[in-house]
Amino acid sequence: MPAGAPPETVALTVRDRAMLAGDHGAATAVAMRILVTMAGVYGAERLLDIEGAHIDGCLYHGDSGVDFAELLVAGGARVCVPTTLNVGGLDLLHPDEFAGTAERRAKALRLMECYDEMGCRTIWTCAPYQTTPRPAFGQQVAWAESNAIVFANSVLGARTHRYGDFIDICAALTGRAPAVGLHLEENRRGQIVFDLRSLPRALRSAAWLLPAIGYLVGERCGNRVPVLLGLEEADEDGLKALGAAAASSGAVALFHAVGITPEAPTLDAALGGREAEEWIEITVDDLHAGLCSLSTVPAAAASSPGVGGDLAIDVVALGSPHFSPREFAELLPLVERHPPSAGVEFVVCTNRLSLDFLEREGALERLRAFGVRVVVDTCVVVAPILRTPAGGVLMTNSGKFAHYAPGNVGFDVVFGSLAECVRSAQAGRLWRDPELWP
Repeated sequence: MPAGAPPETVALTVRDRAMLAGDHGAATAVAMRILVTMAGVYGAERLLDIEGAHIDGCLYHGDSGVDFAELLVAGGARVCVPTTLNVGGLDLLHPDEFAGTAERRAKALRLMECYDEMGCRTIWTCAPYQTTPRPAFGQQVAWAESNAIVFANSVLGARTHRYGDFIDICAALTGRAPAVGLHLEENRRGQIVFDLRSLPRALRSAAWLLPAIGYLVGERCGNRVPVLLGLEEADEDGLKALGAAAASSGAVALFHAVGITPEAPTLDAALGGREAEEWIEITVDDLHAGLCSLSTVPAAAASSPGVGGDLAIDVVALGSPHFSPREFAELLPLVERHPPSAGVEFVVCTNRLSLDFLEREGALERLRAFGVRVVVDTCVVVAPILRTPAGGVLMTNSGKFAHYAPGNVGFDVVFGSLAECVRSAQAGRLWRDPELWP
């Protein structure tokens, strides 16, 4: 069926029609009308059942989001599948972290309250895959938030299209989604191969470079499904960072890493038994270019190995996607050995699960003693969290932060490893590790 076909061409079940007619309440009828319309836009011939959802619409971007959520609540909206919530506009546990206006605070809070009232699980994280339960292999879900989508599809092997605000909650209220895109097996095969095998093994196994690889992949493949050949074994945090960067620079919602991700035990399996549409060999020069793309300061300062530099660092921001307990376990000893300068704002965004871990281990107070701010429920690039005036330089190990920080928070950005971020925060100036590049 061609894209843009009228909604009445979408095959509906008896239950679909009952929801559309208002038999399940006013809010469900609104949600079903939107889903059927969007199914026609997507070119879907039918709807399918989903077993879970993750909502991005709970983040305040303007009055339309609040108005829509209020409309649903007034219509008796209740989610009918397990539904988690993405970051909101506030750290509800630490309200003093918010640096915006009272009006924005009130509207962001009301939006978060609306989604709570709809029965969503209030985990407030862009990394719902760090909590349990999480989608199983082959399970149909409707997830929003770009890094969560790519992780669910790629690392978990679940099935979700790339959803955005409003459609996500409509799927959660009805338990239905358009049968289109990556929900369907035939659309999940790899299309473009990125061959990393000519890179030195030390680079293919360097976790800090995975965002650069992901960013490069996203820039070159757009919305096609990439296959990574020759990537060394990577843990979930590494795959999280790679996918988030690829989803930021491109529209990547699924990648296959041969021998690592569940749908890619072999190259042939990743390609679905077909030939690749394109084959790109990644060189060390390509990787350098990827690193340069992650920084907006002059390339020589941002990507050249060597100790020291003249570039002042004003902010270090980590945790996009949200920092995991394992990442905190790596960060804490670095901070204790190299305490941040009082002149550098140091912020880590995370979820409540990781915060509980830090509190149990006694690590939260140790980080705070060194001036590290741990923020939950929200994120630096979507909420007014930073206290440093815009216009300076922000350093991060996150490809997603690097992509969005200049436009969203008004800082130039430098990408580096976690150790480089910590050492730069201590020095107040860019510090590069000469041992990172063989």
